Amino acid sequence: MKKRVFAATLAAVMMLSMAGCSGEDSENGTEDNGKEPQTEAEETEIQVFIAASLNTVMTDLAERYNEEHPEVKITYNADSSGTLLTQIQEGYECDIFFSAAQKQMDDLEAVGLMVEGTRANVVNNQVVVVTLKDSGTKVTGLENIGEAESIALAGGSVPVGRYTRQALISLGILPETDDPASITTEEVSEALGGVEISEQDNVSKVLTAVVEGSCEVGTTYYSDTYGYEDDLDILETVSYDLTGNVIYPIARVVNEEADETQTAAAEDFLAYVLSDEAKEVFDSYYFDTNVE
Repeated sequence: MKKRVFAATLAAVMMLSMAGCSGEDSENGTEDNGKEPQTEAEETEIQVFIAASLNTVMTDLAERYNEEHPEVKITYNADSSGTLLTQIQEGYECDIFFSAAQKQMDDLEAVGLMVEGTRANVVNNQVVVVTLKDSGTKVTGLENIGEAESIALAGGSVPVGRYTRQALISLGILPETDDPASITTEEVSEALGGVEISEQDNVSKVLTAVVEGSCEVGTTYYSDTYGYEDDLDILETVSYDLTGNVIYPIARVVNEEADETQTAAAEDFLAYVLSDEAKEVFDSYYFDTNVE
């Protein structure tokens, strides 16, 4: 990716005055006040891969960050954490990975693509069962979700899909397994009595399927309901006892294509995401920042 680099140097201001005074300033190449010309910050661009459920809050954070650092262009790639991990492994240029689950970050670290010492847990989230307001659904939560006419459900490789499967295992609806992500959508449908399930490849598409009315209910994150309070009813906020913690880790990614300016910008933006100011923003978008 091309990066625009410039170093604009302010020209020395020459004051037209007595000839005997102007010569010395000109020779020294300084401004009349004796200060060296200032150099503007070098422009750069960083690639930040984020779980789809982070898109809204991270867009806000980028705008806030750019108020102080307009020279840094932040380019987001938002998708399911599993898809993003695959892209990084395939060689897509990436500076920061912000996952919706620990598994994908564990896998990134295992293959040596995570910058050591940069991993941190940022927020916790919670799975919710949602429907359109006044939908008339009989569903009250996961225990009777099979009573729906249709369900929007993320695939097992998508964190919210894995968390939903884990919750159904905890309820005894799905069989025990070491890897909930391996349970297919067809198997979930059979366990729920043959209900129609529309499999989606990220959490944002699950939300869209419910908001547009193509599916009666769906499982998404609590944070995804931000801005849809007038459109959706939350039928159940699924307990952590059923899903386990829904913690989002972040880390810098090994990027051999990055120069020093890009690397420094990635380090600084990561520090900003972990700052107290950013925590307040995450809280406002329904994320829980009380994580260890």
